[in-house]
Amino acid sequence: MNAPTAQRVWDPFVRFFHWSLVACVVLNQGLLEEGDPPHRWIGYAAAALVGLRVLWGFVGTRHARFTDFWPTPARVRAHLAGLRGTHRPAAPGHNPLGAIAMLLLMALVLALALTGWLQGTGRFWGNEALEELHEGLAAALLWLAGLHAAAALVMGRLERTRLIKAMFTGVKEHY
Repeated sequence: MNAPTAQRVWDPFVRFFHWSLVACVVLNQGLLEEGDPPHRWIGYAAAALVGLRVLWGFVGTRHARFTDFWPTPARVRAHLAGLRGTHRPAAPGHNPLGAIAMLLLMALVLALALTGWLQGTGRFWGNEALEELHEGLAAALLWLAGLHAAAALVMGRLERTRLIKAMFTGVKEHY
């Protein structure tokens, strides 16, 4: 059996972003009244976090940059082939499927912020279709966040890494 190895992967900002966004989603999905000022401000904070993360994806540390994990078709095919085979290559940062989930989650947060903001404008105040879209986006965000968390647990087992711990410490341990 190989000795455990550790690799510094996620920098402090990436970890701050991740857990702050989790907190925003938890607060807005279960603890705050929809439409009230705290709900709106936390939604705007979530959108600002995503904006900062996008910027960090261009100027941040190696594994935070989009070029390190962008889910190209070739990367996705190689990752899926690895999952089907016995060789499970562990990605240093996000694997291609995790990257797709991350990008979709960020897009959903931005779409939620936009639809939430639009509901507060005079043009869309009380617009039932926009309210339903906002609620549908929120449900999709929760579903995808749950899938993302479950996949992190499964991939941690398959890749023999401590992925959840790495999102706290920044160090990905292989065992």
